[in-house]
Amino acid sequence: MAIFSSKPLNATSLNKTIKKHPSVFGIPFLLLMVAASYGLSTITQTRYDLHDQKVKQLTKEQELKLNKNRKKFDIREEYFRLSAAANEDWEPKRIQRPKGLPEWGVPPTEPPSPP
Repeated sequence: MAIFSSKPLNATSLNKTIKKHPSVFGIPFLLLMVAASYGLSTITQTRYDLHDQKVKQLTKEQELKLNKNRKKFDIREEYFRLSAAANEDWEPKRIQRPKGLPEWGVPPTEPPSPP
């Protein structure tokens, strides 16, 4: 079997420099990661500041008492209100029972006699 050499086919000066000094690639990478961390922290802080301003605007509306006469909507309360209204619309009426059936709905013990 043939043994492959570890030399790249096109050895450039960059490849040689990185092989001799790995910090040439590592230090800029670490600097980029640290700078990105600080950059993202400022963006995140801006996001939280904007959210805080929105919350303060809502509290100003409450201070002005704009929603003083408003009632919060609750779907369960509406369901029970509508179902109670549906139960009040009917009235129980007594109907004639068939002949031979006692008042409490118990069938007779003997079959009816044929006419």
